[in-house]
Amino acid sequence: MLINSNFEVGFLLVVFSLLGVVLIGSMFAALHLERWHPRLVGATVGALVGLAVIEATTMIT
Repeated sequence: MLINSNFEVGFLLVVFSLLGVVLIGSMFAALHLERWHPRLVGATVGALVGLAVIEATTMIT
């Protein structure tokens, strides 16, 4: 995967943030872990995973 522009980096961060909102937020809601807002935690974790994936793919190529 080649990331050549800032748009692609931003797009990947948004996609992983949305995945984090859906997956991790629903997991926290299902487990009734609502101490923090589940969507906020999911977005944060998703963005961090997206950033890690972006950094890992640029090191590989």
